[in-house]
Amino acid sequence: MEHTTYDPNFDALRTGFTAAVSHELRTPLARILALLETAELPDADVSSLLEQARAEVENAGALIDEILFLSELESGREVVSLGHTTALPMLEQVVEALGPAAGRAGVDLRAEGDQTVDVPLRPRMLRMLAQNLAENAVRYAGHGATCVLSIERSGEFSVLTVADDGVGVPESALPRIFERFYRGDAARSTRGTGLGLAIVKHLVAAAGGEVDSDGGRGRGLRIRCTFPA
Repeated sequence: MEHTTYDPNFDALRTGFTAAVSHELRTPLARILALLETAELPDADVSSLLEQARAEVENAGALIDEILFLSELESGREVVSLGHTTALPMLEQVVEALGPAAGRAGVDLRAEGDQTVDVPLRPRMLRMLAQNLAENAVRYAGHGATCVLSIERSGEFSVLTVADDGVGVPESALPRIFERFYRGDAARSTRGTGLGLAIVKHLVAAAGGEVDSDGGRGRGLRIRCTFPA
């Protein structure tokens, strides 16, 4: 008979994750309920309120999708390192797809680098990685910022970097930005799920790489993903 060893650390992690998920899902649900109740009041702008409620539903859906994906990554069921993908074309696709959102945010989004460098990720996983990093910059870098997605080879490693010259984050917050549901002051008023950078960290780790960040308040943010070539 096969015996399973009880791991109290894993149990505590799972309990904490479940509590965090419950808390994060209550927020959009509470907003939806409040909007629907407001729509029942006399002279309410029903069309506007329903549009806001629809946006909250979409946000909750995105949150659930990312929670499920992150759970798959953490349990090891999602295979991310299957073959290699040339990175620059995917970075260019992400920049093009996020162009309208970047334009509305006043962020100049670009892609550049070595066209021959690949990373040990499937195309879908690389796209998710680059999109989460770029979306983070579009949301938080601030109007007038420039964000560059780049890929280069450094010795025996492939290095994917997303760097912006925006408002940045306090140096004290840098070690926490990859935590699930962590939001800095500038992030609390946005619709981000709080899971984007946590997913980035797990994707890079699953491919045998490492991720780090540097920057500071008023000095932008640079996130660097280093993969074995």
